[in-house]
Amino acid sequence: MDRRELIKLSAGAMLAGMVSGAAAAPAGKAGKQVEQWGVFEAAFPGPATGNPFVEVQFGARFTFGHRTVEVAGFYDGDGTYKVRFSPDTAGQWSYETSSNVKELTGQSGGFSCTAAAGGDHGPVLTAHNFHFQYADATPYFPFGTTCYSYGFIGEPYAGETLKNLREAGFNKVRICLLPKPLGKLQPVAMPYERVGEALPPGAENLADSSTSKEQFDLARFNPAYFQQFELRVQALMEAGIEADVILFHPYDAWGFKAMGPEADDRYLRYAVARLSAYRNVWWSIANEYDLVRSKTMADWDRFFRIVQESDPHSRLRSIHHSHVPYDHSKPWCTHASLQEYDFERSGERLAAWNKPIIYDEIQYEGNIARRWGNLSPEEMTYRFWRATVYGVYATHGETYMSTDGGPVWSDAGRLHGSSPARITYLRKLLERTGTTGLMAAEKPYYLNAGNPGQVILYYFDYHCAGEYEFPLPGNTKFKATMIDPWAMTETPLAGVYSGKSKITLTGRPHMAVLFERAGA
Repeated sequence: MDRRELIKLSAGAMLAGMVSGAAAAPAGKAGKQVEQWGVFEAAFPGPATGNPFVEVQFGARFTFGHRTVEVAGFYDGDGTYKVRFSPDTAGQWSYETSSNVKELTGQSGGFSCTAAAGGDHGPVLTAHNFHFQYADATPYFPFGTTCYSYGFIGEPYAGETLKNLREAGFNKVRICLLPKPLGKLQPVAMPYERVGEALPPGAENLADSSTSKEQFDLARFNPAYFQQFELRVQALMEAGIEADVILFHPYDAWGFKAMGPEADDRYLRYAVARLSAYRNVWWSIANEYDLVRSKTMADWDRFFRIVQESDPHSRLRSIHHSHVPYDHSKPWCTHASLQEYDFERSGERLAAWNKPIIYDEIQYEGNIARRWGNLSPEEMTYRFWRATVYGVYATHGETYMSTDGGPVWSDAGRLHGSSPARITYLRKLLERTGTTGLMAAEKPYYLNAGNPGQVILYYFDYHCAGEYEFPLPGNTKFKATMIDPWAMTETPLAGVYSGKSKITLTGRPHMAVLFERAGA
């Protein structure tokens, strides 16, 4: 049975036709089969009176042989309690629920976990200190973009976003869990129950939440909001796209950035319980955390610990800054997420943090009247190449003014720029060569981490006429290919190269030379 058939939405037909071309995961029952790293879900009837979000504790123990995993459940509204789990090992699993409510205690069942198939490579993990791979050891190169409002913007923009992501070839997208203003558009729902005076249509986009008369009961979530967000995440999963879920942000018109410690912590645990079973989920504790003035550094550290301790699947965790970088050496941080484009400092950062780095905001391709939002597509493309040759990763975003009333601020909808095709070309080049660590021209950081001495990439972002002497390893023979990153052309060069090797370059900036071991 399609999982959407099992969800009773408090907003009626709000989600009709929401996910284009994506089948929802079935709820788990005793005897069900679930693919390795898929989503098992079990639902149980329970109390609907009082405040189940606060008064009822519910979860389950999942057992495989001698191994037991504790998983928190959640209240999904209308007297329904759910627990989700993503099995990482093929075989027979069993579970038993626990609760402070009698009817939710001691419920048991099981399922058979089948081996992963097709495009299911499992969740993304860190690897080789500075890089990533899937759980089945397939290399993963994060070449993503930013669609902040994809999870709550509604149709037709959500479906258009998914279609664009597939066509562009991005394999990761940064999305906000809490809503943000959308100009003339509106979020499809709110994450909490409304109380008091409701705002007229469009008024949710007030820049200052203090002027809003609308209030929310921060002890009562709106399950319909999270249900539609989950369907978005699942659609990404089925498309092979990682969902970097941003938990807090400063772009707020409703006061959610200043809820207070008790509400903050409850929100984090609820979000983790609902979303962590999806194998494509990453956690970004915040976007531009240092602009959220209501939080202290101790709060951000606490949020990291809550997410880490609440997540039985140990999804990747990071935090993104505006002016003051977080200390990514802290143990609960799995990788760094930066708003910078000074890639030449990557070496010192990698050495200090000993973790992968993704420059998640390198400014935006677009045409708005802001210095950070009017990069040319060529410059956006070249920044990805600079990141790559310094052994780090970058994230795309665009801010093109729209004449049709559609989203502008890297929110969702149609992509207008011409850099995505070039960015995907670079990703496919890395995937084809298996390169997980490269060389910058004249400033080499390190050789290929996964396959030393097999592949070396040089990138020149300046004019280089005449011959250039490449200091290749003397004990290996290489074939060479000249690459034009913008035109996406590859020109094989005659001969075999080893040791100090001179090659005549084109004299144009933004050219690359790829060396691959001859005979490889």
